[in-house]
Amino acid sequence: MNFDECFAALVAHEGDFADLENDPGGKTRFGVTQAVARSAGYTGDMRELPLSLAKTIYRAQYWDAVRGDELPGEVRYYVFDAAAASGVRQSILWLQRALGVAADGILGPVTLEAAHAANPDRLKARLLSQRLRFMAGLSNWPSFSRGWSHRIADLLEV
Repeated sequence: MNFDECFAALVAHEGDFADLENDPGGKTRFGVTQAVARSAGYTGDMRELPLSLAKTIYRAQYWDAVRGDELPGEVRYYVFDAAAASGVRQSILWLQRALGVAADGILGPVTLEAAHAANPDRLKARLLSQRLRFMAGLSNWPSFSRGWSHRIADLLEV
């Protein structure tokens, strides 16, 4: 998958505007939190955040940060989606742990080489299992477990 395909899949999961009571992200549109939108210079109402700006934010702050174009095509979306949901460093840590390389949260040549050498199906399963365990340990798991579990299930089917 390329960036455009990954972005479309991510936005389909994230949906449009949300302002959920137990969500620490607060107001979001297309999964972009108000804090992230403000840091990107957006000053308008979150209900009106343009999709084009969301795409620019996702490209710069998540896709490029996890070196999406350099990852194996079979795992790009998983690493990108995890970065958008839980942060770039956390996503890279999950990738490194799934690969069995030193986990420092920095995506360098050793991690990239290991990712390209890995069995993609096994790597996907290991990434998603780590992500699910992490989410199940969050204090807001009771509020969001159904949606998060469905997202992991959807990712397993990709």
